[in-house]
Amino acid sequence: MRHENTLDAAETALVIIDMQEAFRSSMPDFAEVAVRIALMAHAAQLLGLPVIVTEQYPKGLGQTAGEIRAVLPPALKPIEKTAFSSCGAQAFVNELERVRARQVIVCGIEAHVCVNQTTHDLLARNYRVHLLTECITARAAHNRETGLAKMQQSGALPSSIEMALFELMRDAAHEQFKAVQKLIK
Repeated sequence: MRHENTLDAAETALVIIDMQEAFRSSMPDFAEVAVRIALMAHAAQLLGLPVIVTEQYPKGLGQTAGEIRAVLPPALKPIEKTAFSSCGAQAFVNELERVRARQVIVCGIEAHVCVNQTTHDLLARNYRVHLLTECITARAAHNRETGLAKMQQSGALPSSIEMALFELMRDAAHEQFKAVQKLIK
């Protein structure tokens, strides 16, 4: 029997929030976080998880980071938004409903703004939110830490790439285990 705080691939979506090129120069760990998110996006696709990408005002802030775009399917179109919460974009809410997600793995920027507000809105809608803590950042470390703390105190669950992937696979006999293992080694 699976505990409700562990991920189930059949009801999980990966959400990548606003990892856009305009933030690259203002976040000291942007490149590292982009590479980690790209790894997670690649693994999510191997495991058959829906991947949803948002972009905050892309006309001004640019596209999703190249490292991430390189692993996404060409047909995947990021959801444009102006609201800080991704739930402020009806297309985002519709997509979560369409893929029948009940659990959401969240990553992106900024921890204390768009990630925070999206997470709280998802929690208010009764989604189980798993935060990929090494894939969430902000311009200032104190804002990252404060954002993560607030989301966790509200009920979001801290996670990591490896924790999430092994929960999703559940068994070394999983058909994608070797492929996923290669990605994380």
